[in-house]
Amino acid sequence: MPVSADPNDPVGPADATRAESRTRPVTAALWVAMYHSVGDCSDDPYRITVSPDRLDRQLGWLHRRGLRGVGMADLLAAHARGEGRGLVGLTFDDGYADFADNALPLLKHWGFGATVFVLPGRLGGTNEWDPLGPRRPLLTADGIRRLADTEGLEIASHGLTHVDLTLADDALLGAELGGSRALLSELTGRTVQGLCYPYGTVDERVADAVRAAGYGYACAIDPGPLTGLFALPRVHIGENDTSWRLQLKYRLNRLRRRAVPLAAGPVTEAAR
Repeated sequence: MPVSADPNDPVGPADATRAESRTRPVTAALWVAMYHSVGDCSDDPYRITVSPDRLDRQLGWLHRRGLRGVGMADLLAAHARGEGRGLVGLTFDDGYADFADNALPLLKHWGFGATVFVLPGRLGGTNEWDPLGPRRPLLTADGIRRLADTEGLEIASHGLTHVDLTLADDALLGAELGGSRALLSELTGRTVQGLCYPYGTVDERVADAVRAAGYGYACAIDPGPLTGLFALPRVHIGENDTSWRLQLKYRLNRLRRRAVPLAAGPVTEAAR
């Protein structure tokens, strides 16, 4: 936008500065915790399960340090406003049914929110993609609806059926992305803003397809050069993460990972 030197011109320097700030990319140092199942850890070959007691201690650790867990849509919207200080993202992959029984009461106790990435192509099914370990029940349609109506929770997509999207052809990729978003939007009555890549795998083709499918953001694990709004890095949190390990992971995340470039106002806060 050109800046006029005429003081009577309605487009003055201040207006131009505000217009520029609206288009200038926002960068933010994000800390996003990646959880999966919350329950019995006795048979857990992939180390993705956290016991309720351990989760309670981990959430308490955040609280004592003046940090508050929120869902991804709320986290990104807060950072876009410049109000993200003290917020951390809490995400739960796969949509295990034990989230409602074991994780949700603890989140409510600490006053935290979270994003739950679910699989609408496996409603009421199990984690059949895991060759090892026990079969764990997944959320049903009714379970997802109840969570979507819960203050502070965001329901987002994990694809349809938990396939590696980087190995999918274009037809399957479109079905996994667009189909999942459409089914979840119909199921919850809300626009689905986010996606989490199954297995954390992402390449440029898949990230472009996620953007084209209408999502506002996507979470990975360690996306490397693709790090950005459609490849957000996260930190795995497991049963062995005691307070000192959490402190180490929190510090290393700030040292090792650069600020994430975010488009100005990319995501609105999760609808309630």
